[in-house]
Amino acid sequence: MRDTIPNRPDLPAEIARRRTFAIISHPDAGKTTLTEKFLLYGGAIQMAGQVRAKGEARRTRSDFMQMEKDRGISVSASAMSFDFGRFRFNLVDTPGHADFSEDTYRTLTAVDAAVMVIDGAKGGESQTQKLFEVCRLRDLPILTFCNKMDRESRDTFEIIDEIQENLAIDVTPASWPIGMGRDFLGCYDMLHDRLDLMDRADRNRVAASIRVEGLDDPELDRHVPAHLLEKLREEVELARGLLPVLDPQAVLEGHMTPIWFGSAINSFGVRELMEGVSTYAPEPQPQSAEPRQISPEEPKVSGFVFKVQANMDPRHRDRVAFVRLASGHFARGMKLTHVRSGKAMTVASPVLFLAADRELAEEAWAGDIIGIPNHGQLRIGDTLTEGEALRVTGIPSFAPELLQSVRANDPLKSKHLEKALMQFAEEGAAKVFKPLIGAGYIVGVVGQLQFEVLASRIELEYGLPVRFEPTQFTSARWASGERRALEKFVEANKQHIAHDHDGDVVYLTRLQWDIDRVVRDCPEIALAATKEMQTP
Repeated sequence: MRDTIPNRPDLPAEIARRRTFAIISHPDAGKTTLTEKFLLYGGAIQMAGQVRAKGEARRTRSDFMQMEKDRGISVSASAMSFDFGRFRFNLVDTPGHADFSEDTYRTLTAVDAAVMVIDGAKGGESQTQKLFEVCRLRDLPILTFCNKMDRESRDTFEIIDEIQENLAIDVTPASWPIGMGRDFLGCYDMLHDRLDLMDRADRNRVAASIRVEGLDDPELDRHVPAHLLEKLREEVELARGLLPVLDPQAVLEGHMTPIWFGSAINSFGVRELMEGVSTYAPEPQPQSAEPRQISPEEPKVSGFVFKVQANMDPRHRDRVAFVRLASGHFARGMKLTHVRSGKAMTVASPVLFLAADRELAEEAWAGDIIGIPNHGQLRIGDTLTEGEALRVTGIPSFAPELLQSVRANDPLKSKHLEKALMQFAEEGAAKVFKPLIGAGYIVGVVGQLQFEVLASRIELEYGLPVRFEPTQFTSARWASGERRALEKFVEANKQHIAHDHDGDVVYLTRLQWDIDRVVRDCPEIALAATKEMQTP
């Protein structure tokens, strides 16, 4: 949870105009489509799918891995920066697939708000609920977009009730849909008394807006069929009577979410949602750290690594650390201290992202996300500062739910495999455990699809075909306790013990019974399903 400082000084104008947020959802709710439309409205692209960069039109997607393109799903969080009106948006598109939720959880530590996308036909699904819980733990403000209203959808009140019930948050409608499916005409903007009509003919066109003086304005009769207008008036009156009024403070505190309705594929409702992000999402917030909190208005630069992506450009075999700036005004060529190692780093070629495209960042401010190409010095959880020994806290690592051993098809290449596995462990793509007894490594992931992605990446990026094989273990827990007690525990349970890539002790389990036994027989040993990603 974030601390708040009463009477904080005003932020410098450049920082105050930043809005850094993630888009979260269940798979297939339309998150990546919505992301592309954000870029379209921000002027970063001319047509969804086409980038205007370096004077030539070229294809873009926020999905840059080969596997993402093949399967049409996002398996890696990607960051994009662009302007919208007077605001600077830093948008992070996260994987919706449950097998990659850990990447999403960590991404949520680097943003100040979240846009939750739900499918009008399906409502709040299981993965949405999980992600929402993480936002709740961090008190993140949430704005909701109900997508796919141009298809057969559920009743509007039903959708709102379900969100309120399942997610225990107040919901207030910012817009109200007129019709649904084939009859979907557009929305009534409840915040500005405006009629927004959808243009089905041109998916890249901004919807037409008609200013009206409330629901009784005769202008509405000219644009909305009588039966739909009657239903709209009835529902809006009911909504205004039953649902809470939009309270910007409650939104900032994470107790209330405004909901917009629309169709991302038809570019409808997107501009209103973006205006909502500008108005109701917070400016860059203070960051929890040891030994003190970091405030964005501090003049000295600090930032932390929340994601590492290896081989984003296969031609250069580089690794890019995604850094969220927590304070100050960064300029290219700056020397920053890498707090974990105590060494100074010159950041000579930082990059800003537009999906798979990147450009050199001459400067950046608190709230921005920059990429620092490096060869393995930077890990998830690392803090960079202008000298002070600060350590950003709260970046989680979760116990894997699936464990398999991994072997190179060519036994002579086991050293190469070890190097590849260590890189993926540092990137956070998988947990890698070295058992105390026996050779080889055990790889832990959250979902089966991750094994496929890892095998494919090890072969593509390292030219090393591998095979994953089942193990007797089903789960892993980090073990901690007083040194002598921990040594005694390790000695007594050698066949269950492994070390992770940081050298920490891990207890590998076969059944829940194994965990219950340790809790019962070894009260001095704590078993944890999460570990904070930071090193002393």
